[in-house]
Amino acid sequence: MPFLDTPIDGLKIFEPTVWEDGRGYFFEAYNQDAFAKAGIEAQFVQDNQARSVRGVLRGLHYQVGAHAQAKLVRVTEGEVFDVAVDIREGSPTYGEWFGITLSAANKRQLFVPRGFAHGYLVLSETAEFFYKCDNFYAKDKEGGIRFDDPGIGIDWNGFDLSSAILSEKDQVLPVLGHHRKD
Repeated sequence: MPFLDTPIDGLKIFEPTVWEDGRGYFFEAYNQDAFAKAGIEAQFVQDNQARSVRGVLRGLHYQVGAHAQAKLVRVTEGEVFDVAVDIREGSPTYGEWFGITLSAANKRQLFVPRGFAHGYLVLSETAEFFYKCDNFYAKDKEGGIRFDDPGIGIDWNGFDLSSAILSEKDQVLPVLGHHRKD
């Protein structure tokens, strides 16, 4: 199972080996032993799935303290531009972001460790986004950072952000430095 490092420590791209023939395809989306050999020790306890239409931008979200979550994210239908921002205090890459196109066609996955804010933008007509978490969701421990924080400077794959579809919650998130840290 091939893993690719990103410029940000701990953030890894997983490109599964896909076997295709006239019937379709098969691949292992997750194998605990293979992930452990790649240095990913997360024990996943919750799976989530979301369906969205083109232009939906979700994020940047995270959970704090003992409720922080590592995530393994992928797209099962359509295409998204997926972004992770390092918010680990003291990290040499604090405030840096990494973005990657994830799609049902490329079958790539992104492992997002604890200590990152995460979000994605739907590029296709619709998309189904699936992710595993290593900790349970706790509403009272959620935090977020503005998707358009000028201090971070995320290039959302050239998308015109004035036409992004956002939740009310995501419209009022703070910028990095004013985000929840407890």
